[in-house]
Amino acid sequence: MDTADIAAVDSTLVLLTVKEAARRLQIGRTVCYRLINSGELESLMVYGLRRVPADAPAAYLARRRAEQRAA
Repeated sequence: MDTADIAAVDSTLVLLTVKEAARRLQIGRTVCYRLINSGELESLMVYGLRRVPADAPAAYLARRRAEQRAA
């Protein structure tokens, strides 16, 4: 079982890898990095490792849905 599979099973994770966050959003890793670099998806560095807070993908999705409803 790889880390993405573990993240899908373990809902207690506080931080996700970029790959895990991308999987939750059903996007590619490269697109996920673009969202991170643009500031649209929250992330932080932990001892040189890029991590995404577990609630950040849902927050990103909520903002996108609100933007589309307002348009």
